[in-house]
Amino acid sequence: MEPRTVFFIGKPGCGKGTQAKLLSEKTGWDIVSAGKQFRKISREDNPIGRKIKSEIDAGILAPHWFAMHLYLQALFEIGTETNVIFDGFNRKIEEAQLITDSLAWLERPFVSIYLRVSDEVVRERLAGRKEIEGRSDDNAVDERLSEYREFTDPAIALFRTAGALIEIDGELPPEEIAKAIHMALSL
Repeated sequence: MEPRTVFFIGKPGCGKGTQAKLLSEKTGWDIVSAGKQFRKISREDNPIGRKIKSEIDAGILAPHWFAMHLYLQALFEIGTETNVIFDGFNRKIEEAQLITDSLAWLERPFVSIYLRVSDEVVRERLAGRKEIEGRSDDNAVDERLSEYREFTDPAIALFRTAGALIEIDGELPPEEIAKAIHMALSL
């Protein structure tokens, strides 16, 4: 069987991280998370760390070239037969195109799981997450939704056109979303 490469995409707070974790728990596949990597970098006391922190706090997506540097580094480190879950590396059209091109070059099939949620659900979830986790980027909900519409909607369209998009209702309870993902992936 070919290695499985799964990406999660959707609005902030749609459940990408939760679903990546649930999928990993079911399959044993590793997760490579852009958000975790950027939050780790933002805690470093150097010019790059401070710049990333200021952009995270403002709700601005990191530059596509920086996200793709982290993506390619992770991609080239995994084995050719390794199954992997990427969380958050496909949020801009340039990223989506590089993902499509790099995986085609490696002859490695992939899917992008799009968790659809309304803006109202995003606002509710981010308010709850902010109370629990205290993430600074959850303060900038309007900016994050604006960034999503400007940058991520075109990436979703690219994956849809490439036939690599699986759409899942992200407003269901987490366990039901996970079941829908497992069915879509034939797990």
